[in-house]
Amino acid sequence: MMNKRQEELLKLIIEDYIKTARPVSSKSLCEIMNCSSATIRNEMASLEDYGFLEKTHTSSGRVPSEKGYRYYVDHIMIPREMNGEDMLKLQTIFHNQSLALNDTIIRSMEIISELTSYTSVVLGSSSKENKVTKVEVVPLNENQFIAIVITDKGHVEHRNISMPSAVSVDEVRKTVELINKLIIGTPIDEVSSKLEFEVKPVIAKYIKQHEVLYNAFYSAFSDFAKEANVRVTGAKNILMQPEFDDTVKIREIMNKFEDREMIDSIKEEDNGINIYIGSENEFDDDVTVIKTKYSFGGEEGTIALIGPKRMEYDRVIALLDYIKQNIGV
Repeated sequence: MMNKRQEELLKLIIEDYIKTARPVSSKSLCEIMNCSSATIRNEMASLEDYGFLEKTHTSSGRVPSEKGYRYYVDHIMIPREMNGEDMLKLQTIFHNQSLALNDTIIRSMEIISELTSYTSVVLGSSSKENKVTKVEVVPLNENQFIAIVITDKGHVEHRNISMPSAVSVDEVRKTVELINKLIIGTPIDEVSSKLEFEVKPVIAKYIKQHEVLYNAFYSAFSDFAKEANVRVTGAKNILMQPEFDDTVKIREIMNKFEDREMIDSIKEEDNGINIYIGSENEFDDDVTVIKTKYSFGGEEGTIALIGPKRMEYDRVIALLDYIKQNIGV
């Protein structure tokens, strides 16, 4: 259906539009293609007829359609080689032996979000697959503490807890000892229930301020269960993309980043690096989601980048592939 010149033209238009976010005119392509403006216009009209390009209302130029991006990704694009600077930033994270696997993945995706100005998502193992191995509390002052929860998957979460000054450090220590004795080995998403029916009655026998302490820990563990396996970084990066200058659209997408069910829909089952453009993804018709499944040491999850359909596909694929190849190395 498409000849070589049309394919080369489509490649040039898409890559120019990715860089500039401006409709591409025939005049700008004449010298590169070594063709007359009339020839370029005819070829652009053919690509529009095929459904690979669209004409904008504000310019005589063309922009890629969803179908055009899909053809580019499937038949034209070649993953870009990573530059030394990007690789060095990620290597610093992967070579840090003090980081747990989950923290390594989260930090590396934070870096990719910074490098690309897209939004990164990490969906780790379900909280039911994480069992508590230790609870610690570190006092900051007389009524401020940090509660730390460590799981068997190497997942570490912490929360700030405020206590009335009437609660002594000794009572907090006793509470933590009791919690450790009663919930070690319990899946994270079952901890709240165990706190209510097994831990609370025991605490009440030994701790004067048991209600205050119980409520603080119950709230912290409830947060752990909700957030332990989801991390969204750079959600506001969508504001930097020129195609999202409509306040209604921005509000709609930002709300989706805060919707747990919507974020959970990003989970990937396929091992490959997969690209879902516009209507192909469940998140939003105006974005592209590039995601892949990771697996190491019995722990599985999904890493993904969300950005405009005008995304640097070749660079994102290279970055995600680098993370995938270096997890656990």
